[in-house]
Amino acid sequence: MSEGLDIKVSCHCGAVHLTAHLPFGLSDAARCTCSFCNRRQAAAVTADAASVKLVKGAENLTLYTWGTHTAQHYFCKTCGIYTHHRRRSDPLQCGINLGCIEGVKTCEHEPVRWTDGVNHPSDRTQGG
Repeated sequence: MSEGLDIKVSCHCGAVHLTAHLPFGLSDAARCTCSFCNRRQAAAVTADAASVKLVKGAENLTLYTWGTHTAQHYFCKTCGIYTHHRRRSDPLQCGINLGCIEGVKTCEHEPVRWTDGVNHPSDRTQGG
């Protein structure tokens, strides 16, 4: 089993910096089909939520959430870049924008798989 990867993340203008641990490295990069992610189109990789540390720019982060408010998407107020989000599918995980990771060339990770966010398990009716 892989030990994962420790990463550094920043927005475009450099106002926001994070560090995080990716238990699967860059191997699980994916895009989501939910109404928000489908428009955003950013590929994300999995981080342990507890490992995500804001190094710089707390005052520059803004939060977007909707629906159940479980997923929490963070953006730089200055440049508008999405850096990371707390996942609805597992709030103990964060998705980290692949394009914000120091040294990563997103084009080298294509094709990126898609996950079905439109038919989220939390939206299914319980029972018969």
